[in-house]
Amino acid sequence: MIAIVDYGMGNLRSVYNAFRKVSPNLKVCVTSDQKIIQSADRIVFPGQGAMPDCVRELANRNLTETIINAAKNKPFLGICIGLQMLNDFSEEGGVSGLGIIPGQVRKFKTKNHFNKVPHMGWNEVYRKKNHFMWNGINNNERFYFVHSYFVQLKDQSLSAAETIYEHPFCCAVSKDNIFAVQFHPEKSSLAGLQLLKNFTRWSI
Repeated sequence: MIAIVDYGMGNLRSVYNAFRKVSPNLKVCVTSDQKIIQSADRIVFPGQGAMPDCVRELANRNLTETIINAAKNKPFLGICIGLQMLNDFSEEGGVSGLGIIPGQVRKFKTKNHFNKVPHMGWNEVYRKKNHFMWNGINNNERFYFVHSYFVQLKDQSLSAAETIYEHPFCCAVSKDNIFAVQFHPEKSSLAGLQLLKNFTRWSI
């Protein structure tokens, strides 16, 4: 069973529908219930919006420790804010993240007037390492992005892919049972659906 974490933010319906499309026989639920999240086989943490709101809503729903524990011991997919909140600190609101991935979340500071903030649209993703989650997906495939902040890792060996917007930045992280992406696979056509399908089959 896959639990998609509902903390009052994020594109939950699109993520749910995408998983139902790629694995129609798999049980998928959108939930904020601690017990369901704890018992699920796989965890998906999607998100849109601001990091301070994410941190606050997790705390309000008593989900912070539940998510930290889930990210330690079962396949865990973070999407957009679901990647950023894994890090130590974010410039957005000056808030601390969950501290699972050593890194900082930085705001884009663009000098090229063609590069607007937020970064919005399709961009090529250049993989930095082989990973099961890339199976069936071409290197340099295009995925859909919507964000104003990006992750700056302390340990570059954790970077699974990068993209270029003003400068190269990390857009996918892999660490043990965690795979997290800045782009939105649920909005990224066939390549995005393939990544979600891979997650349903990924064993740690």
